[in-house]
Amino acid sequence: MSLSHRPIDHLVLPVVDLATARLRLSALGFAVAPEARHPFGTENACVYFADSTYLEPLAIADQQIYDQNIPKTEFVRRDRAYRFRNGDDGLSAIVFKSEDAAADHAEFAESGIGVGDLFSFSRPYKLADGTEATAGFKLAFAADLRAPDLLFFTCERMQALAPGETLMGHQNGVTGISGVLLGEDYPMEFEPLLQTLTRAGEADIHPDGFSTDALTAKLSVFTFDHLYRRYGIARSGAGRGIEPAAIVFEVADLENLADILKANEIASRQTGDGIAVPPAPGQGVTFIFREY
Repeated sequence: MSLSHRPIDHLVLPVVDLATARLRLSALGFAVAPEARHPFGTENACVYFADSTYLEPLAIADQQIYDQNIPKTEFVRRDRAYRFRNGDDGLSAIVFKSEDAAADHAEFAESGIGVGDLFSFSRPYKLADGTEATAGFKLAFAADLRAPDLLFFTCERMQALAPGETLMGHQNGVTGISGVLLGEDYPMEFEPLLQTLTRAGEADIHPDGFSTDALTAKLSVFTFDHLYRRYGIARSGAGRGIEPAAIVFEVADLENLADILKANEIASRQTGDGIAVPPAPGQGVTFIFREY
C-alpha cells in the first residue's frame, strides 16, 4: 500500500565536485558522509538527518559512463540538461519517499506528469566506521514542461540506508529538512502539480503563494517579490516556471549556528525568524535556519 501522503526523502544538489561540496557543507556545520558512486557515472557525499531525509550533493564521477547513460537513464539526462542551463550548482530534484514506486510510475503517467521509465539500481556506501553496505532504490520520475529545470521523483528504498548516528550528529544541530521554498511569478498555477506530488489535500493559501504539506516538511511556492522582501532571495532565471529558492532547516539554538558561521567566515543575514545563508559553490541554493 502506498503512503497516503508523500513525505520528502531527499533533495538533489548538483555540484562541480564533491571536494567543494564537502568543504562548504562542513563549514556550515554539517557532517558529510564518505563519497559513494552510482553505476551511471555520478557520485555523491550525502548529509543524512535523524528524520530520515538527506541532502544529496551530486557530481560527475566518470564522464564516459555518464555520457553513455544520457540516452537511457532519465536521471542522467535531466542532470545534464540542468547543468547545461544552470551551471554546476543548484537544486535540481525534489524526491519523495515511496512504498511502491511502480504504482507511483503508473499514477504519474495517468496524471500526465510521468517521464522516463521506472528505474532501479543499487550502490555501495560507507558507514561512519568505514565498513561498506549496499543501498538499493527504485525510482519513478515526474516533471512539468513549464518547469524544465526541476525534476521530481519518488524513491522506494529496496535496502534501507543506515548511515549511523555519527553521520547524523551535526555541529549546527540540524535534525531534518523542514521546508523547500520555490519561486514563480504566478504560484497558484503550480498548485495542482504540487498537490498531485504530495497528496496533501488542500493547500494553505497565502497572499503571495501557497504551501503544501509533505508531512515533516512544507513545499511552498511564493512570488519572487515575496522571497526577496522576506529572505533577500533574488530570482536567478529570467523565464517562467517554479525555481528552487531555498531549503529550510530547524535548529535548537540559532546562537550556536551563528557562532559556527562567524568562526568559518560564512556570510549570512537575519530574516526576522531565522538566519539565511546565500548560495555558494557546493551549497547551490539559500539555506534558511530557524529555531524551533
